[in-house]
Formats: sequence, structure tokens, C-alpha cells
Amino acid sequence: MTYTNLLIDNKDHIRVITINRPDQLNALNRETIAQMDDALNAADKDASVRVLIITGSGAKAFVAGADIKEFADFSTADGKALSADGHAKLFTHVERMTKPVIAAVNGFALGGGLELAMSCHFRIASETARMGLPEVTLGVIPGYGGTQRLPQLVGKGKAMEMIFTGGMINSADALQWGLVNQVVPAEQLLSTCMELAGKIARNSPTALGAAIRAVNAGYEHGGNGMEREIEEFGKCFGTPDFVEGTTAFMEKRKVEFKGE
Repeated sequence: MTYTNLLIDNKDHIRVITINRPDQLNALNRETIAQMDDALNAADKDASVRVLIITGSGAKAFVAGADIKEFADFSTADGKALSADGHAKLFTHVERMTKPVIAAVNGFALGGGLELAMSCHFRIASETARMGLPEVTLGVIPGYGGTQRLPQLVGKGKAMEMIFTGGMINSADALQWGLVNQVVPAEQLLSTCMELAGKIARNSPTALGAAIRAVNAGYEHGGNGMEREIEEFGKCFGTPDFVEGTTAFMEKRKVEFKGE
């Protein structure tokens, strides 16, 4: 698939996916969501990729929201379909990736942009980043997971404040509230993410996937995180990565994980 709205860059075991619509502040339209779906599937199937970084093109925005022009005249049924399709192709897709996904939040992360960042497994923000869910100012609510993932990250009260006011917060507040993991100068954002991704990529791919599934299970409706942890822990013992990791430890040599 030709990615007209994405840039793909690979270094070592890290793949950087850049949403490239700078003239529209990288707003998410249906075409971009479809391309992201394909890019995520491709990364999932590529054994050489162990960690993904998602960011936005240019200095102004990570993703400044959904493309309002696409849904301004939608009916109730159209709106429900739009939300469901977005969840399946992008937001839930990112969250359930068994390869760690880091959001490099540069500039504005608003509406669907913040929802995309929250779908990632963790977030690093530039000092210039601004985050918010302004949907209520348009007469709608967050429809790509914002009402669910934001309370998980910052707590119910802070989440409701952000959603009800529709206002933006800066990166310092986002760090204090637990919305992002780290704040760095804009010029150090990608290098910081690459450094973190490099540390992650040295670990067992099969163990990383198991850890993601176990953590996610604790946040899924009807899920049992403890039972899933026991299951995933046990499965690790039957993997080549477990054999390599324990053998390398006992032989006092550098580990070389290959994944499955």
C-alpha cells in the first residue's frame, strides 16, 4: 500500500510512523486511519520491528484532531459507524499491538490526536505540546476512546474537567497529572523516544507482547488481569526467548533475543 499520508522510517529494530498532513495539522481523516491500519498490520508482521514510535509531521502538531469536514453532515448512524470503524482500525488496534508503541507528542494533540496518543502504550511530550479533548465545543463527545482512556490515566475528576471544559493543558500539567511519562525540549523529542525504544528493543519480543496483553487485560471490561498474568507468565516458559534469556544469564554473556 502506498502511504500518501504517512512517512515510514526504520532504524535497527525501531519503526517510526509519522502522520504527514502538516497543512491540516495532521488531522485524522478516514484515508489516514485506513493507512495507519495497514501500517500497523505491516509492522506487526515484520519480525525486524520490535518497537514503534508514532508522531506527527512538522513542529506545530502531533495530530490536531479529526477532520471535521468529513463528518459535519453525518447522521446518528453515520456517527456510530465512524466511531466503531476508528476504534477497530486505529485506536484499539494500537492499544492491542503486541509490540510496544510510543507516542512522540509534538505540538497540538487534540481530540482524536490525544485519543491516539492515549492509545499508545506510553507518551513522551515536547515542552511545546498542548493536549485537550475539545469535542463538547462542537456538540459531540470524544468518540475514539477518550472518555475511557483519559480517566484511566489521570483519574475521573481530572478527566471530567478536561472533557467538560474542552480546554487544553500544557505539557507540564500533563506530566503532573500522569497523562505523559516525560517532557523534553522539542529538539530532543525524537532522540529521547529513540533512546527509550532502543532500550525496549533489546528485551524479549515475546515477553514484551505477553506483558502488553497482561496489562491490557486488567483494563478490559470483564477481563481478569491476574488470571491473564498467570497465563502469559506460564506461556513464556515455552518460548525460545525464555531459553535464551536464562541461558545467557547463567553463562554470563550478552543475550540475543530473536522472538518468535
